[in-house]
Amino acid sequence: MRKILVLLTLLAVCCGLFTACGGEKKPAGLADGTYTVDFKTDGSMFHVNETCEGKGTLTVKNGEMTVRIIMPSKNIVNLFPGKAEDARKDGAVLIQPEVVAVDYADGTTEEVNSFEIPVPYLDEEFDCAIVGTKGKWYDHRVTVSNPEAIPAN
Repeated sequence: MRKILVLLTLLAVCCGLFTACGGEKKPAGLADGTYTVDFKTDGSMFHVNETCEGKGTLTVKNGEMTVRIIMPSKNIVNLFPGKAEDARKDGAVLIQPEVVAVDYADGTTEEVNSFEIPVPYLDEEFDCAIVGTKGKWYDHRVTVSNPEAIPAN
């Protein structure tokens, strides 16, 4: 009887691990609101503006997450939540930039592109393709992590 209980317990643990590790990833379960998050990519060409110190702004609304990032320039003209090969297909919905002004420590101001990217889940890499001013698409892996709530005003 004791061996059966041990086996059932091990089976339950394995099932729990399989469910947690396999299958579709789920959103983080954060409450609706805005959060400061770390935004990391796998390349030096695709990163947030130096004034952002590696951060983006995560918005959670009805369980859906998006991260707003500010780029270093206007050289990245569109993004795609997925692979570059899919971004090049007819009908692909590209993420359009919003032009924002950035104030630097030396007193200069520059207009740069900002993007709002869908976030499927936190703390694990997901695909994000970018295209620059020369029209060439590049695949990147992005991680959004460490959400810290921004108090509502």
